[in-house]
Amino acid sequence: MVSSLNLKAAVIASLVPTILAAATNTSTTTTAPGTAVPTLTISTAVASPSAPLGATLPSQAPLPPTQGWCIGQIFCAGSLLQTVNIAQVYTDPKTFVDKPTSKTSQQVLADFSNFNLSTVTEGQIVNFVDNDFLGEGLELEAATLTNFNPTPAFLNNVTDPLLNAFAQTVNDYWTQLARNTNQSALCDEYPGGSCESSLIPLNHTFVIPGGRFREQYYWDSYWIIQGLIQSELYDTVNATLQNFMDEIEGFGFIPNGGRIYYLNRSQPPLFIHMVYDYVNVTGDTSILQRALPLAEVELAWWANNRTIEVTSPYTNQTYMMAHYAVNNTAPRPESYLTDYLTVYDPTLSTPLTDNQAAELYSELASGAETGWDYSSRFEAIPQLGNPGLRSLNVKNHIPTCLNSILYKANILLAELYGTSNATASSTHLQVAAGIRAGILDLLWDPAKLAFYDFNLTSNARNDIFTAATFYPVWNGIIPNEVLASQSNAFGYFAAVNLVMNKYNGSVPVTFVDWTGLQVVTLYAFSMDAPNSWPPHQYIIMQALRAIPSNLTTNGLPTPSSDQSTYDLVPAGQLNFTEAQLPGQPFLVAQANANATATGPAADINMLNGTVVNGGNATAGEGWRDTLQREMANRYYTSVLCSWHATGGSIPGLLPQLPANELNVTGSIGNTGNMYEKFSNLNVDSSGYGGEYTVQAGFGWTNGVLLWVASTYGEQLVAPQCPPVIVTATNTTTSSTSAAVGLQASSGAVITAVVMAFMASWIFL
Repeated sequence: MVSSLNLKAAVIASLVPTILAAATNTSTTTTAPGTAVPTLTISTAVASPSAPLGATLPSQAPLPPTQGWCIGQIFCAGSLLQTVNIAQVYTDPKTFVDKPTSKTSQQVLADFSNFNLSTVTEGQIVNFVDNDFLGEGLELEAATLTNFNPTPAFLNNVTDPLLNAFAQTVNDYWTQLARNTNQSALCDEYPGGSCESSLIPLNHTFVIPGGRFREQYYWDSYWIIQGLIQSELYDTVNATLQNFMDEIEGFGFIPNGGRIYYLNRSQPPLFIHMVYDYVNVTGDTSILQRALPLAEVELAWWANNRTIEVTSPYTNQTYMMAHYAVNNTAPRPESYLTDYLTVYDPTLSTPLTDNQAAELYSELASGAETGWDYSSRFEAIPQLGNPGLRSLNVKNHIPTCLNSILYKANILLAELYGTSNATASSTHLQVAAGIRAGILDLLWDPAKLAFYDFNLTSNARNDIFTAATFYPVWNGIIPNEVLASQSNAFGYFAAVNLVMNKYNGSVPVTFVDWTGLQVVTLYAFSMDAPNSWPPHQYIIMQALRAIPSNLTTNGLPTPSSDQSTYDLVPAGQLNFTEAQLPGQPFLVAQANANATATGPAADINMLNGTVVNGGNATAGEGWRDTLQREMANRYYTSVLCSWHATGGSIPGLLPQLPANELNVTGSIGNTGNMYEKFSNLNVDSSGYGGEYTVQAGFGWTNGVLLWVASTYGEQLVAPQCPPVIVTATNTTTSSTSAAVGLQASSGAVITAVVMAFMASWIFL
């Protein structure tokens, strides 16, 4: 393996040394958690073709163009990759492209060339994959975390014994997610080596998200680092940053993730934010000698490849603004079949032209670059019915989130330079000022008190309200209208207050609800309701913290007696009437009926001074602090209750649920899932929908939970987890959960775990 990723585009192929590991199906280490020596089991997915082994594969559409950025004929768009995907050997297309070959590239391609593609069968493809490829993930090995501390200092902030123990459990999970490149298993470089792999080998330890995401990812790492900092794992933070710097040196940017099939796109550019946080906490300025020049390289990549000139229809001023725009004309290798079926949808009578197909592939890749893959936010006409992914219009949007991040990146880089380079510092402050002006002109609606993406197609702001509205304030852009009064400052966050009162779970990405469309779309948008994502809970809480204290002294406003908290939301902000908002389901006797849609009865979680699973009311508490407390408790509740519902337990504090309840959630033999996403409708299951099944692990979930524990520990209260099994007649009284230290919510506010878990198993 090369000592660094110091490779240029012309020799990217040499970065792809691959492995010739022993042809075994699993690799395990078995030391108990909490010791920095991980327990790791790597399992190989079993082929599960969608047709009988003797069946001939369906006919194929023409191959897409060769992608110049992707090196090789096995893991890049081409006949082999398309044929294996058409066979649907695995339920997740990413499984195949994460499998290193067991033979040379030439041998694999020769074996494939023996097939007559008009007569090849499912069984032949299964045998080919079994004989020529090894297990996915074998290129990586468990890593020992340097200076791991099972009881970091932040635990002293968490006063509740159960919540303290859970935070310690989550802290231990870093040992399960730490990885190194398996140096001893690497083979010669592509294309003349003894095998081929899609892995981008990294020189330093890193933390993976988990599940199918078995390599390092760009923007996930920001929230992972927030947790690693609380866990005092500063060496691991440094190692993560060194890996990113290696990639900038090698590629000129940070790819979406650590595989060659990600080399045509990045993700939200949070590298400078990570460097700043690391230096701010550790005082280790030595990293800046390397980091500052490479931060310049990354910002230049975004300026040169993702920045365009936009003239405002509101002021006629022109700004340089960033957008997501990936040069791609083929299915993404890790999602080949889903992209292929999006283009070649057999239910559509009018096929796409070659140019339309190429453009849609570009939009799909651009959607993945946003980190919001996928959301109605980026549809050509947001909220209009269910046109699905064919209507993506990502490249023609100026995203609130991306430009806010780039604004702060320039501000932070100027601060990191300090007086050491006054010219560079001044340049970045000027760039930041231009981005800020563009955000406030193009994206801010002073009447609605919210930010909306600017749509180049319509030459106007969109109307769809999303969690992206909170990115500018998180990154230090607070509009004058927000600063004008406490009422306006609260109005900016009024939708958060609505969620805390109207819904059982945490804040969703949007209020566009695809819940009822799970089985009629190719795949529902996972960045829409009912899904809520840990990064957004963090961002909203940080945005609340950014509001000046003189605007937060008043208590939380209350609606009039004949209204709900919807009445406190600025007119037009959500672009939904109250009756159009997604419902909060009842179950039990009401069997799938929704709570009252409008009026005071819609606020089913409202209590005196707080909300259900929102912590304890505090005398004299300002509205900002109330919303933070409620959000922190609701997030902690969602993580803990879903973990407990899937087999999690803590000796002496939280017994495991009995088998009949674990059977309901499919969790017999399980020890608790840390999910990647949650639901605004309930607190004891994952979110669902999207192009892959819900993943457990999970890096950013853990990171945000540890940050919440450290920041709000004294305000956290043991949650009310709804029981998994409820008697149908129990509609008004609380019952005792099997969990010690947890109470069951009223049956009237319990959402079905079963429905959510079943939906999370559907692969769409």
